[in-house]
Amino acid sequence: MWRLQMNDDHIAFAHLVEHWEQPIQRLCYRMLGNYHQGEDLKQEVFARVFTRRKAFRSGSRFSTWVWRIAMNLCYDELRKSGRNATIPEAEQPSDIPSEGLSPDYVLALEEDCELVRKAILSLPESSRSALVLRYCEGLKLREVAEVLDIPETTASSRIATALIQITRILESQFGENRETLHSKVYEPSK
Repeated sequence: MWRLQMNDDHIAFAHLVEHWEQPIQRLCYRMLGNYHQGEDLKQEVFARVFTRRKAFRSGSRFSTWVWRIAMNLCYDELRKSGRNATIPEAEQPSDIPSEGLSPDYVLALEEDCELVRKAILSLPESSRSALVLRYCEGLKLREVAEVLDIPETTASSRIATALIQITRILESQFGENRETLHSKVYEPSK
């Protein structure tokens, strides 16, 4: 970032984009629930990184800065559209490698993933952002707090609340679907 900030080094910027584009894309997708909007927002994040490169404070962590830009853009997008995130069926990329797995098993896993995605998207923004940063993106509690600009105790509380909420949602959904899922996964196809 220093090379980009001081020398307008486009190669340094390309390295930053290469390293950060997938994590930022995942975050935007998970916050908005729309793959194409997430892609557009990822591009906006890097446009802002480049245009605001002179505002980056030396000694700060680039990771915190870029996560915060992405989160703020996600919040803006959700407020602008006046809705909660949604997840259109046709736009979901499959996260499940199917190599060596039976089609029934892959389908059951995809259905489980869909239930989890919908449960995450049903959480309030503050809970969703803390949960996504911590468990989907693997940030440490301290980093989650820095990105969200809140105390660690608040971040911890939001994560705990989100886990309770998502557990309640998933228990009821998996409870309803468990027998069907069990038969798909464990009974051989005829």
